[in-house]
Amino acid sequence: MPHAIAPADAEDWTALLRARHRGAAPEGAFGGLFDALFAPPAAADGCIVIGRLAQTLDGRIACANGASQWIGGPGDILHTHRLRALCDVVLVGAGTVHHDDPRLTTREVPGPNPLRVVLDPQRRLPATHRVFTDAAAPTLLVAETPGPATHGQAEVLVEATLPGLLRRLAARGLRRIFVEGGGRTVSAFLAAGCLDRLHLTVAPIILGSGIPAFTLPAAGRIDQGLRFAWTPHRIGADMLFDIALHRAQPGICCEGPPA
Repeated sequence: MPHAIAPADAEDWTALLRARHRGAAPEGAFGGLFDALFAPPAAADGCIVIGRLAQTLDGRIACANGASQWIGGPGDILHTHRLRALCDVVLVGAGTVHHDDPRLTTREVPGPNPLRVVLDPQRRLPATHRVFTDAAAPTLLVAETPGPATHGQAEVLVEATLPGLLRRLAARGLRRIFVEGGGRTVSAFLAAGCLDRLHLTVAPIILGSGIPAFTLPAAGRIDQGLRFAWTPHRIGADMLFDIALHRAQPGICCEGPPA
């Protein structure tokens, strides 16, 4: 049976915030939903990476025009802010910044704001977006091409690969990495075998069209997909699936091109 997540409990949340520095989650807090963040990293880069998406029942994360607010309900938004507060980094792609202009802060819960990391390989985002102009939290812009060392108030890091980025974040002492979106960014981490965990919220909505949650190479066989273990949790009217990936890749991402 799915676990029911009770309304925010101040004592449990305070204990989790304290555990953020000690590295041991309080037993049973929030149904164990955050326990993976406090486990010792298994990957050689020393990071624990958790991806996050909210989708409709038919697997859409936005309408065709990019509108996505709000697929998940209040419980889903609260869960996202909790993940921000418990992680060292909140990471998004350029598309999310372009469409939503998010602040990526912990406005809904007590807790620290994480470092904001924006993937913008070709440096196409203007420096007028809020993550580059406000002082709520530091921002790191990750690009593939050399250029100016700053972008607005953000530091610029030149790095072309996701594994390389994780190693460089870990070298800064940033080991809990929250990949908040969007779909292409989460898919890129999945395809590269860089996700330890995925928190996927499914809302009781059918769109029938729109932007798909995952963008991966086309599979020709079912066994080229990825099967996994998951634990369902109720968050209000939505269902949240805590998925253990352990850096696994879909088979289609491991195989070479057709002969």
